[in-house]
Amino acid sequence: MDAGIAALLGAGIGSVATLGATILSGRAQARAQHEQWRRQHRRDAYAGYLSALHDRDIAMDSILDALRHSDSDLSNVDENVQRFVALAREVHRRAEVVILEGPHTLAEAAGRITHASEELSQVMRRMVEDARTSQVSRQVQDCALAAERERDLYQTIKDFRLTARTVLGNTD
Repeated sequence: MDAGIAALLGAGIGSVATLGATILSGRAQARAQHEQWRRQHRRDAYAGYLSALHDRDIAMDSILDALRHSDSDLSNVDENVQRFVALAREVHRRAEVVILEGPHTLAEAAGRITHASEELSQVMRRMVEDARTSQVSRQVQDCALAAERERDLYQTIKDFRLTARTVLGNTD
């Protein structure tokens, strides 16, 4: 084979190999960028959900604080209940994004938060109704039950955070 043809053939093979490596490298980079974008999108969804939970829980605490006193200002309680309901709707909207964006484990964790929230809400509704009717016979028991349900809810939120950290790759 002529040296010129061999050099030309070698240059062609080298060019094809370089082109192939460039394509593979570009694909790997695009995949890494997509994974980073996905992680960021999930992180934003999880953080938004936790933020909405925080706001809702502050409203819930205001209701419970008002109801723990026998001389509760019902107009204040009603105002706090309305705020709580609006914030609970926002939590639900944010949970839907978590369910759509996250893996099954995170959807399950959000479901446990929903369940714990519902259990606490049932106690709160009964406490509000009792305050409206001046029924005080269950107040001590309901306050204790509400405190227990608050602890359960807080634990489920902690579990959600841990699961979210794991999904995002923050296991340190």
